[in-house]
Amino acid sequence: MRLRRQPPPEDLRGGPVAWGGLAARARCLNASVTDYDVLRVFCGPRGGYGNELGVVREGSVMPEREDRQAFAAKLGFSETVFVDDPERGVIDIYTPTLHLPFAGHPCVGAGWLLDVPELVVPAGVVGARQDGEFCWIEARAEWAPPRTLRQYATVAEVDELPVPPKGEWIYAWAWLDESAGRIRARAFPGRDDGVDEDEATGAAALLLTDRLGRALNITQGTGSQILTAPQPEGWTEIGGRVYLER
Repeated sequence: MRLRRQPPPEDLRGGPVAWGGLAARARCLNASVTDYDVLRVFCGPRGGYGNELGVVREGSVMPEREDRQAFAAKLGFSETVFVDDPERGVIDIYTPTLHLPFAGHPCVGAGWLLDVPELVVPAGVVGARQDGEFCWIEARAEWAPPRTLRQYATVAEVDELPVPPKGEWIYAWAWLDESAGRIRARAFPGRDDGVDEDEATGAAALLLTDRLGRALNITQGTGSQILTAPQPEGWTEIGGRVYLER
């Protein structure tokens, strides 16, 4: 994968560049934002499951961060992406309550939808490529928000876990087949934003791959699949199937 190894432009590190003036803000607040796509990212082998992702292709209709945050909360997906430049792959990512400099499943979904060789997020430049039924991104573990990676002795223990108390982002996992790199995982964001369990989480898979130092085939949630592969110089590839839901 060919990548540009440079940070994003200065105007992207703090979020989208807002339109100046009260008149522009009034146009934004009055805009009807009904044109968004819903993708399922990290789908299973038969196309089921996957984590839903909202994508607003015309990010210019809502340039203010607080308005984007409110819209992401209204949609209620684990993440929502605003596309600020489809040709350059500039995107902006929100959970229902937080703005994120990087997240895995939004980047995989946006990479598939925009079909560009790279994405630009506040954390850095993310490589992207299509390979048959999979879309892959290349990112760095230090871009991922902190996660508690908690290993369990058996898959049954992971499957039986209740949703833990709020306040800690937990990625619970166990080996399905250690020799083959197959893992069973569940993700609990702990944010008190209506998302008690994340169906598929690329950033946590990135962190786990970085910790274990090997390629992984992760079954997460009710049946989503995430593939990962360490790359030279601290980079990691994350891949999955993406389907357009609406």
